[in-house]
Amino acid sequence: MTPLPALLLSQMKMLSSPNLGFSRTLRVDTFDQLGKLLEQMASSVENTALVLTEAVLQRIPLSSQWLIKRFTVVISQGFSALLTGTRQVSSDVIVQNNLTCNNDIDDNYLLDTSITFDRGLISSFLLELGGLFGRHSETCQDLEHYREVLEPNNAALQEKFTLLLLECLLTQPEVTQSEESDNLNFSACQHVEDALSKQIAQERLLNRVTTQIRKSLDLSVIMTTALAQVREFLELDRLVIYKFDDSNVTRNHTSIPNLSSASASVTATKQYVDYKGCIVYEVRASDAIPSVLNCEEKNCFTPTTECWTKYRQGFTLAVNDVYKTYVSERCLLNFLEDVKVRAKLVAPIMFENKLWGLLIAHQCYSARNWNESEKNFLGAVAEQLAIAIHQAELMKSLTQEKQSLEQRVIERTMALHDALVAAEAASRIRSEFLATISHELLTPLTYVIGMSSTLLRWSFGELSQRQRDYLQTIHDSGEHLLEMINDILDLSQIEAGKAVLNNTEFTLKEVAELIIDSLQEKATTQQVDLKLDILIDENRRFCADVRRVQQVINNLLSNAIKFTPEGGSVTLRLWCEDGNAVFQVEDTGIGIPEEQLPQLFEKFHQLDTPYRRRYGGTGLGLALTKQLVEMHRGRIEVESTVAVGSIFTVWIPEQPNE
Repeated sequence: MTPLPALLLSQMKMLSSPNLGFSRTLRVDTFDQLGKLLEQMASSVENTALVLTEAVLQRIPLSSQWLIKRFTVVISQGFSALLTGTRQVSSDVIVQNNLTCNNDIDDNYLLDTSITFDRGLISSFLLELGGLFGRHSETCQDLEHYREVLEPNNAALQEKFTLLLLECLLTQPEVTQSEESDNLNFSACQHVEDALSKQIAQERLLNRVTTQIRKSLDLSVIMTTALAQVREFLELDRLVIYKFDDSNVTRNHTSIPNLSSASASVTATKQYVDYKGCIVYEVRASDAIPSVLNCEEKNCFTPTTECWTKYRQGFTLAVNDVYKTYVSERCLLNFLEDVKVRAKLVAPIMFENKLWGLLIAHQCYSARNWNESEKNFLGAVAEQLAIAIHQAELMKSLTQEKQSLEQRVIERTMALHDALVAAEAASRIRSEFLATISHELLTPLTYVIGMSSTLLRWSFGELSQRQRDYLQTIHDSGEHLLEMINDILDLSQIEAGKAVLNNTEFTLKEVAELIIDSLQEKATTQQVDLKLDILIDENRRFCADVRRVQQVINNLLSNAIKFTPEGGSVTLRLWCEDGNAVFQVEDTGIGIPEEQLPQLFEKFHQLDTPYRRRYGGTGLGLALTKQLVEMHRGRIEVESTVAVGSIFTVWIPEQPNE
């Protein structure tokens, strides 16, 4: 056997004293072997032992002194020990490279190692460790329990560990001072170089993911593609996305006070979100890796679990070994065993300041030390996926709004079409009714007009003046009724598309003079000066439906005479302009208010004026006039001023002589 160095022999002797202690500089692999020795001792005791490593700290934020510390603590009845190691690295390197005891690239760094079996030191360490989790956390309460069961080590177990420790140290080479210095410098430089190289690769992959998000609006394609690329880059067994249900609700939770506490306790009511959901996307390294698609966890994660608060705050959770991190959470550990998870890295996906889901990396069959670069990278990918989710939700909202708008347009169009069909049907029925009833009225009306006209010209006896006046009234009323019925027939034929133009050549001057002569008596009776102003060649001929043209001019002049007070004047002007015959009727009548001009040519519509009862009428004249003008492809315009007069101007294009 190789002789033991003097320093090692002296330290071994200290292991037999009540205040046990051991300190020296060790390589990290030697430190790991010591930790395994302690775990081996814990498994050899008869009663259940607590074994904790620095892995339990993965879920909580740490100060710089804990970032470079590693430990293994064993608590049991008969054997308890505490192994700690502090990384030999300057504070500048810690800040610059964000080193932790779990993210080192090289495996040759050195640790200032100490081991103790002193119950007081172990108890103080457990107290400090519990404070990191919070005084009221479940982990802190478990540590308090184990502090209470600390007792002196069994001599046989102590001796057994001493021999194992001695054997382990004998097989390890001594660490020189120069090695310590060289190792420190090399580790820092190598770490920076490797970290930069890996960061470049991560940035390239992140750019590819970002480009994919910009190119596609299909969330399923984006998620599947991104997961596949990230899984391959990080060499993961499985990468999944866990999505929370949209129906997550806020519930009230009442915390039960610790009745054993000496101080007074108050029952507190807190609000929390009941997170429920399942895995919606998944990529695996091979088919040998079990699928967890649509898997959900219903029992172990309570709404008050600390990790939810950290997820909502955007923190990434790293678990290097579930058997060390969840040693005191048997329910969760059983669940992770069932779905084959040994190590995991979880990044929250935040959408509109809410926890939408989780991006979870799985190592299924072995532990894995997640480094800070991997944590940051997975967090960055989660942020990009949140952008894709926002983009997809926005597109979904726009698509739904578009579909809703299209549906409303379709419904509105159908409603308008139905209303138009109903209106056309009603108009057709009305026109048919008017045409039918008008024809039925024509025969008796013809007898009334004819007989009254005959009696006025000749009778079998002498008529008194009163009788003659009665007959004249009957005759005039019949003539007026006949004009109205003819207007109704003309209008119904035009609307039904049955009216046609009978175009012939005629002299404009003769037509104008004929109409003036026919209305002269009416104008004289109402004491209105009727004038004719012809601004064309007397022999100018024009082609149109002469009967319809006469009807248009007659209606306009009749209206003008009707609404012009005694002493007023009505003028008919006639000229030609760009192939159009222009007829203008100007009067000094009552005028038309400007706001009523749009209703002037509507059928069966009389303008609401103070003279309505005085002048009467059916409202068909101007409506029929407009229809007749439009049959000739012409137009009619009106200018009017109340108490001054009106000007109606009609343009009738020359028609082809067929």
